[in-house]
Amino acid sequence: MTGDRGTTGERAMTTDRGVTGDRATTGDLGTTGDHAMTGRRARAVRPAALLLGAVVLAVLVTAVGLGAGGGGGAGGGQSVPGIEDAGTLTAWGLPIARVIGDMAAAATVGALLLASVLLPGGRRLGAAQLRYVAVAVVAAAVWALTAAALLVLTLSDLFAQPVGAVLDPAVVADFVVTDARGRAYAAVTGAGLVVATLGLGITTVRWVRAALALALAGVLPPAFTGHSAASANHDAAVTSLALHVTGVAVWVGGLTFLVVAALRRENGLGVAARRFSVLAGAAFLAVAASGLVSAVVRLPSPGLLFSSAYGRMLVLKVLALAALGALGLWHRRRTLRSLDLGTRRPFLRIATGEVLIMAAATGLAVALSRTPAPGGGGAEPTRAEELLGFPMPPPLGDFPWTPLFTQWHFDPLFAFGSAAAALLYLAGVRRLRARGDAWPVGRTVSWLAGLAVTVLATMSGLAVYGKAMMSVHMGQHMVLAMTVPILLVLGAPATLALRALPAAAKDGPDGPREVLLRLLHSPWVRLVSHPVVASALFIGSAFAVYYTSLFETLMRSHLGHMVMLVHFLAVGLLFFWVVIGIDPGPRRPPHLGRLFVLILTMPFHSWFSISVMSSVDVIGEGWWTDLARGWGPSLLDDQYNGGAIAWATGDIPVLVTTVILAVQWVRSDAREARRVDRQIDRGDANDPLAAYNAYLASLHARDRAPRPAGIPGQPGRAASDHPTREES
Repeated sequence: MTGDRGTTGERAMTTDRGVTGDRATTGDLGTTGDHAMTGRRARAVRPAALLLGAVVLAVLVTAVGLGAGGGGGAGGGQSVPGIEDAGTLTAWGLPIARVIGDMAAAATVGALLLASVLLPGGRRLGAAQLRYVAVAVVAAAVWALTAAALLVLTLSDLFAQPVGAVLDPAVVADFVVTDARGRAYAAVTGAGLVVATLGLGITTVRWVRAALALALAGVLPPAFTGHSAASANHDAAVTSLALHVTGVAVWVGGLTFLVVAALRRENGLGVAARRFSVLAGAAFLAVAASGLVSAVVRLPSPGLLFSSAYGRMLVLKVLALAALGALGLWHRRRTLRSLDLGTRRPFLRIATGEVLIMAAATGLAVALSRTPAPGGGGAEPTRAEELLGFPMPPPLGDFPWTPLFTQWHFDPLFAFGSAAAALLYLAGVRRLRARGDAWPVGRTVSWLAGLAVTVLATMSGLAVYGKAMMSVHMGQHMVLAMTVPILLVLGAPATLALRALPAAAKDGPDGPREVLLRLLHSPWVRLVSHPVVASALFIGSAFAVYYTSLFETLMRSHLGHMVMLVHFLAVGLLFFWVVIGIDPGPRRPPHLGRLFVLILTMPFHSWFSISVMSSVDVIGEGWWTDLARGWGPSLLDDQYNGGAIAWATGDIPVLVTTVILAVQWVRSDAREARRVDRQIDRGDANDPLAAYNAYLASLHARDRAPRPAGIPGQPGRAASDHPTREES
C-alpha cells in the first residue's frame, strides 16, 4: 500500500507541480515560464477539444442513425415523386441543429450546475465559478441561436418548402402564434437569451441557481410537442419525455463539466464529484424509468425491438444506458477514492469515456425522434382518443363505483413523483433512527397514506373518468384538494427534512437545509400562508377555474390538465398547513384562530358547490361537446351530480379537520403546562409565571411583617417615615 500511494503521489506531483518545481530549482526561469504557459494552454485546449469531439461524435451518430432508419436525412420517410420537398438544407440542417441545440442546452445546465451546486465555495462566486458562468453564457447563446434556427427549419419541414420560401417575419410570427411547435421553440429561444443575458452580471450563487432553474425549464417545451404529443397515450409519452430530457440535461451536462473541471485541475474536485454522484444516481433512475415508459408507449410489441430500425436504435440506447450505469457504479466504488488521494487520471479515463457514450446516445436520440415508430400504420385514433390520450372508457353500468377502481391509466408525473416522495421520506426516517433519534410512526403512516391516495386519485378510474365526466372530475378535485392534503401535512415532511439534512459548512454556500429554512420564513411564504390569503386561494381558485374559460383551456392540454391537478393539491396543502400543519412556518395562528379560519372558509366551499348544482350553463361546454360522450347522464345532470359530490364530500374532511385541530389544541395546552411546571421546578427566574408568583409572595410577606409605632392617624408608619418638606 505504501508503494502504491507513493507512486500515486509522485505521479500527481510530477503532473501538477513537479516540472515547474524542478525547473525553478535549477534556475531555468525561461523554461519554467514556457512550461507554465504550456500547462495553461493545455488546460484551456483539452476541455475545448473534449466538447468539440463530443458534438462531432453526436452529429456523426445522428447521420448514421438517420441513414439506418430510412429517413433519408430528414427523417420520417423517403421522398415521394411528385410531392414537394423541403430541400437538403432542411433535411440535414434540422437534425444537426437538434444535436447542437441539445448539446448546448446540456452545456448550459452543466456549467451552471458546476458553478452553483458542485464546486465548494462561499455565497459569492469565486474565480473558478465565474469562469464557468461565462462558459454558460456562451453555451446559452448558442442554444438560443440553434433554437431559433430550429423554429425556421421546423416551419420549412412542415410546409415542405425551402428555408428561403418561409423565411418571412410574418410567416414565422404566425407559426409562433398558431402552432405548438413554434411556441415551444420560441420559448426555448427566449430562455436561452435570458440566461445568456442574466449571466453577464451574476456574482452570487443564488442568482446562478435561478439561472439554472430557468435553463432546466427551457429544455421542457419541445417535449410537449412533436411525436410524443401526437401519439396514442400521449399524456404518458409527454410526461415521460419531459422527465427524460430533464434527467439527461442534468446528467450529461454535469458529468461533462465535471470532466472539464478535472482537466483544469480545479480545487475541490473530490467534493464536486461526490455531490454530483448523488445527482447522477437520481438522473440515471429518471432517464431509465422515463425511457422505459416511452418505449412501452411507442412499441406495440417487444418483437419489434429487433425487427425494426426504430427498435434496434432503441436497443443501442438501452445498451448505452446500461454501460453508463456500470461506469457510474465504478466511479462510486473506485475513482472517487482516487480523487480524495489527489489522483485524477483514473477518474478522467472513465469519465471521458462516459461523456463520449453520452454524446453517442444523444445522437441516437435525435435520430430516433426523426424515425417513425413501428406500428404507426394502424387505425386512425378517434376524436376522443386524440383529446383524452386514451380510448373513451366504457359506461359505468349498474355498479357505478366498480370501474373507478378497475380502470387504471399510468401517469408518470404522479407515479414517479409519489415514489420519489416516499423513498426520500423513508430515507430521512432511516437517517434519524440510525443516529438514535425517534420519529413518530403515525407521521410516517400518514405521509405514505397521502401518497397512496394521490396515486389512486390520479391513475385509477377517478383520473380516467374524470376527463370524461364532470361528476367524477369533481370527486377527483375534492380528493386532491381536501383529503390528500390532510394526510400529507400530518406527515410533517419539512420537520423531517430539517432534522435529517446536514447543516452547511460555515461561510459556505447554503445547502438544502438552509434553502428550506429560508423558504419557510421567506416573505413570499409569509404572504401566502396568511390565513386570509390561504383561504382566498383555496376557495377563490375554484371559482376562477370553473367559472371562466380557463377550465376548458386546461382540459384541452395534457400539460394544462396536470397543472390544474397540481394546483388543486397545492392550494389544499397550503390551506390545511395553516389550519392543522405541524411543520414550522413564518406565523402559527393560535388554535382558536385556526378554528375560526376553518369555520369561516367552509361556507364559501358550500356556496361554490351549490352554485355548480344550480347553474344552467354547462361549465367547459366546448370540451364536453367535442368529447361526445355517448353514454351516461346529460351534461347538465352530470354537472349537477358534480356539485352534489363537492358539497357532500366537503363535510367529511371538515369534520376530520375539526377533530384533529381539537386534539392538537389539547396536546398543545398539555405541553405548555408541562413546560411551565418544569420551569417552576427549576426555579427559572425568567419564567413570567414564576416571577408573578414571587411578586405576590413578596406582597404577602410585606403585609404580614410587624409594623413600628407610627404617627397618630397613620397606623404602621413611623415618625421617621413621614416625609419632610424637602422630600415632598
